Amino acid sequence: MHIVICSSIDFTPQIALVAQGLSQLGHTVDIPLTSRQIIAGQLTLEEYLAEKTNAGESAQRKIEHDVIRNYFEKIKKADAILVLNFDKKGVTNYIGGNTFLEMGFAHVLNKRIFLYHRVPEMIYSDELLAFNPEVVHENLSLIR
Repeated sequence: MHIVICSSIDFTPQIALVAQGLSQLGHTVDIPLTSRQIIAGQLTLEEYLAEKTNAGESAQRKIEHDVIRNYFEKIKKADAILVLNFDKKGVTNYIGGNTFLEMGFAHVLNKRIFLYHRVPEMIYSDELLAFNPEVVHENLSLIR
């Protein structure tokens, strides 16, 4: 299966581990460009996090690399997405804006949506539930 991982870039170490696990199970995996850059040593996670604290720098990176459109194209070509939703900003199983948008793309494109953990309790939880995600509870072998 061709799977696109959707997640906060803050979770890049986990993205790398899960991508490796999916690959070992025979899946083809795409991960976010910035995570690829961090894993390749072209950027550190700390540098990226510092960018996020300076207003507009993170947005500029997204504009420069046309991140939203490029990831939409990856999702179009994939069979499914896997959302890595870990705790962040005091929210259990956090799903941020970009990931919410990517889940919406996948839903509209009739792609399967897998969640690593259950749906978080957030202002848009109803919308997340309406995407009808399949929760795998960290068990990648459930993705088939």
